[in-house]
Amino acid sequence: MTDNAHPLLPAATPVLLGEAGTVQIGGVDSTDGLVLHPPPGLAPLLRGLDGRRTQRAVRADAVRDGLDPEVVDAALEALRDTGLLTDLDAADLLATGAGPAAVARAAVELPAVAGPPTGDRPAGWRARRLATVVVEGATRVGTPLAAVLAASGIGRVVVRDTGVVAAADAVVGGLSAADEGRPRAAAAADAVRRASPLTDLGPLPAGLAADLTVFTRAWDASDPLLPGTDRPHLVATVRGETGVVGPLVVPGGTSCLLCADLHRRDADARWPRLAAQLTATEAPASGATITCLLTALVAAGQVLSYLDGAGAPVTLEGTVELRPPDLLPRLRRWPRHPACGCGVAEDDGTRPASGVEAPPGGHPSRQATMGR
Repeated sequence: MTDNAHPLLPAATPVLLGEAGTVQIGGVDSTDGLVLHPPPGLAPLLRGLDGRRTQRAVRADAVRDGLDPEVVDAALEALRDTGLLTDLDAADLLATGAGPAAVARAAVELPAVAGPPTGDRPAGWRARRLATVVVEGATRVGTPLAAVLAASGIGRVVVRDTGVVAAADAVVGGLSAADEGRPRAAAAADAVRRASPLTDLGPLPAGLAADLTVFTRAWDASDPLLPGTDRPHLVATVRGETGVVGPLVVPGGTSCLLCADLHRRDADARWPRLAAQLTATEAPASGATITCLLTALVAAGQVLSYLDGAGAPVTLEGTVELRPPDLLPRLRRWPRHPACGCGVAEDDGTRPASGVEAPPGGHPSRQATMGR
């Protein structure tokens, strides 16, 4: 790691005194931890790693305080190896916004931002600040989703809706009871602004395409005239009482919404007739509050995973379904359909055609020990 890295130990990471002068950092829940046998003064120095100083500056402060800089470097590397330390880019700090309130809001989000640069695309917090997401539908899922994305650092969030707020549209974190009768788009913008005052909520300038569009109305995915599907897009909605997130479509790289629709047709020949009725009118608001919010949060995770470049989102060629009463995520696959002309290469047969898969499990926590 270069001396120009800006090491951040999140303020919420526990730094606890142990026996015989040891210090335990993290490791009190499901995350990995590190046990140090530090010289006097090292624990306060680690606690002060706020990401505002370069590692070179941290070493200089250590020398000023009488600490061995090699011991400091070893402690920082051990924290990195354990996954407790986040290295910020100077551009991330510049992109947090001006003023103490903006800095405080960004500080709790920065440790979760991941992903290396891709080509000329930046990484980290700066990439989120430069990203644009369009949310089609100020629904009980769409508005909370837009607010979460804005609070997570997305620089421009556009909510599109031509309707008027009804009483049933109100949901925690989204449209409120006081918004009834207002234009949905304006009320949704206010909800997003409450979560993140600095987010750009204006319409897309001419010639600028969104990095991702999210369709949040119940049956948008079955609408053959759906606009915006020539760019990456995601479905996130509640149908009846079931939350549905996905598929996430990257045109030319994954199966598309028509592929999924064709699979439905194969399973039920009546599907085209049923889908035409479902998309003829706007479905009424549906879904319990907890289902809508969980759907919005799962969708936000998929959006951020895609934009951060932190790995392949699980909804690529799949949907996550959240069904009451347990609301545990169930994964259903929608591979390319041979009758679709979306241009994706033929499936190699290694992926399941459809069905439910268990969500991937986590890794057991580990406890590391450094020095004595």
